[in-house]
Amino acid sequence: MPSILDCHVHLWDPRHLSYAWLEEAPELNRPFAADEFALVRPEPVEVIFMEAGRDEGQAVDEIEWVRSQAQQHTWIRGAIAHVSLERPAEARETIRRYAADPFVVGVRRNIQDEEPGFTEDQDLREGIRLLGEAGLPFDACVRYHQLPELARLAASCAQTTIVLDHLGKPKADARDAWSQGLREVAKQPNVVCKLSGLTTELEPATPPAVALSLLHEALDVFGPDRCLFGSDWPVMRLATDYGTWLDLVQEALTAHPWTTNDAVLRGNAERVYRIARKDAR
Repeated sequence: MPSILDCHVHLWDPRHLSYAWLEEAPELNRPFAADEFALVRPEPVEVIFMEAGRDEGQAVDEIEWVRSQAQQHTWIRGAIAHVSLERPAEARETIRRYAADPFVVGVRRNIQDEEPGFTEDQDLREGIRLLGEAGLPFDACVRYHQLPELARLAASCAQTTIVLDHLGKPKADARDAWSQGLREVAKQPNVVCKLSGLTTELEPATPPAVALSLLHEALDVFGPDRCLFGSDWPVMRLATDYGTWLDLVQEALTAHPWTTNDAVLRGNAERVYRIARKDAR
């Protein structure tokens, strides 16, 4: 198995931090810490933690909790933190501190459930531009109908690398709209696409060929040099298991040379999130 850097793994423990959204997801409403991920983790896989929607006031505590997990599990290579970017005056100091912290490799402010036009907010855009100035990428979690907005946001924040989570959350019954939006986003050279979180967006019992065709389309639209592997564990457990998802992404890559596979499975994430390979230290 090739060396892999999974750049989208959630960890949480409701006994330590509060996650209001878990009340609506009973199958996930329990601790999912690094010890449990270690049971399903293929040996060569290292991971980047993705903020997990804890209460807003606990964002810094979340990073410190994950840092403690990483001290016990060295395959946790970094963390993507939540920052309320729509309040740039408050966010500026947090961004400055995270930019100086080698463990924090990016920022996400989840916008998938915001009202139409939220990304036009000038304060939000200023916060995203601050990330670019600090050298931190912005993970954008949006739904397919928000892709045109994201394209405009990326154009207005051209110096910030934007990572599109979960291929923009396509739906099989709205594929044309997703395809068009994906192409608009891909025109912005500062956007890369994360091959993650796809199976939970499709209806149960959707044939794997559908997910495979969506992966092929994303790879064609962005090009393999702008695609990154992610699992979305443990949310992915609602629809699939870790090995099955990894196999599907690797199947999508079979038409490409091994150097491309290495880029998608590891190298692109190392570049975007500025993580050095351990053997290169």
